[in-house]
Amino acid sequence: MNKIMTIARKELNTFLDSLSGYIILVLFLGITGFFTWLSANNIIFIGQADLLPFFSVTFWTLFFFVPALTMRSFAEESHTGTMEILLTHPVSFTDVVLGKFMGDFLLILIALAFTLVYYITVALIGTIDHGATVSGYLGLIFISMAYVSIGIYASSLTRNQIIAFLIAIGIGIFFQFIFGILASVSSGALSGIFDFLSFNYHYQNFARGVIELKSVLYLLTITTLALSLSVLNLYSRRYK
Repeated sequence: MNKIMTIARKELNTFLDSLSGYIILVLFLGITGFFTWLSANNIIFIGQADLLPFFSVTFWTLFFFVPALTMRSFAEESHTGTMEILLTHPVSFTDVVLGKFMGDFLLILIALAFTLVYYITVALIGTIDHGATVSGYLGLIFISMAYVSIGIYASSLTRNQIIAFLIAIGIGIFFQFIFGILASVSSGALSGIFDFLSFNYHYQNFARGVIELKSVLYLLTITTLALSLSVLNLYSRRYK
């Protein structure tokens, strides 16, 4: 566990020491803040003490924000040649992947923590459904876990950060769009299967204040699968 936390701290410090890291963070907060408070469907416009506009825009913002954050996880190390050094250290491949996952995930949690000011503000100006708000944030956390793991897997496939970003976006498109489209054009059990595979289906439940065990288990399964594939990629690199 100490090795994992050491790698996680290194990953987090690397991000916080870079200008690009702060730019990504500011863009995330700027976009979510703008569409929450200033867009056509903002909180003030709908006239309700409800964070649904925030949860909707953040769900889509994470789709681009997380791949931009994770694209450097392994791709940069491969490009600079530090990957070979890392793989010779007395750490397991699982430690490396989990460490990088935790470092990137902690950064997402920091970004989401800054948005709690929206929740506090809305709670002060009206009566807010605290249970639905907690559920919405849990949805963002579980979706973030899945996207971070997918981004790390994409980064483990290439030496180029841009390619890693595009691979993560490509995989994300299936979970964010394709499965939902397939569900709408299918019928019966097949439609239900495609709907269940869609991140949007599970997230909408969280945003409405419904926490279902099947949604939690599904997102945790995607996370575990993507991280496992990342470990396998490291093994293949070592033995090549």
